[in-house]
Amino acid sequence: MNMQTKVLPNRVVMTITRILNAPREVVFRAWVDPKQLMQWWGPSHFTNPVCEIDVRPGGKMLIHMQAPDGSVYPMTGTYLEIVEPHRLVFNCEAVDLDGGVQIEELAVIAFEELGEKTRLTVFADAIGKAPIAPQMLSGMEMGWAQSLDRLGQNVES
Repeated sequence: MNMQTKVLPNRVVMTITRILNAPREVVFRAWVDPKQLMQWWGPSHFTNPVCEIDVRPGGKMLIHMQAPDGSVYPMTGTYLEIVEPHRLVFNCEAVDLDGGVQIEELAVIAFEELGEKTRLTVFADAIGKAPIAPQMLSGMEMGWAQSLDRLGQNVES
């Protein structure tokens, strides 16, 4: 795994690269099939009781990440670009239970074929929009790393 993170005041910009032992089409499908996405999205030990995605430009996403203590962390978003099986681009927002935006993030996901393996590159640029944002941003690198660990386990098994 290769990770580069730049922390700015109330902003995190990061790039993570992973080599996954699965074909590119399998890895891409794990991002665009809600039944697969709900199995790996979010930090370790989190579940996703709500995972609704409409993967097309302008399509919406709604994911409720649920922590082991039962706390729910909703996320909404909009798909901006889909180039199957090469690239996904989406905006997403971490929102509170009343719909108030806490973090806005742009995510660019690139899938590069390496024979029967895939080089996955995640670029994320997140900006805090609420008083709790610095705390949330401080966990962003770990959250993405754990999500990608879970993705790897799902596509490689």
